[in-house]
Amino acid sequence: MIKEQEENVVCINETNPAHPWYYNLKYLAAGIIFGIIFVKAEVISWFRIQEMFRLQSFHMYGIIGSAVLVGMISVWLIKKFNIRTIYGEPITLTPKKFNKGQIYGGLIFGFGWAITGACPGPLFAQIGTGALAVSVTLLSAVAGTWVYGYFRDKLPH
Repeated sequence: MIKEQEENVVCINETNPAHPWYYNLKYLAAGIIFGIIFVKAEVISWFRIQEMFRLQSFHMYGIIGSAVLVGMISVWLIKKFNIRTIYGEPITLTPKKFNKGQIYGGLIFGFGWAITGACPGPLFAQIGTGALAVSVTLLSAVAGTWVYGYFRDKLPH
């Protein structure tokens, strides 16, 4: 949930504590572990992703379905037990209004995923395994994000 205060956009569920640089090493460690899991589960495999889009294998659907199930259970637990952030702030989940831009964005994302064999999560793990050609996909994702940010106010939301 975002509100405007004195021309600054502030996120309600965000704190700005000052921490030393090494405080963020835990996120680096989590990212490395996440990447290793992606590699071992073959989530970053271009061939596995192509199998999914060709409806030849259940592997990726099982992984994505498991993630959706874990997400649903997590949101249910957050709501049921009124779980707070580690800083004690309430977690607010506001309903989103559906619009046709979500369909267009989903199609563009899906086409890009099918063509490149990568979505944003595995990009870094793919580069880390030596698939340096994926750097083009990463740069394209960054460029696409920048273009969206540039035109965001002019787009129908």
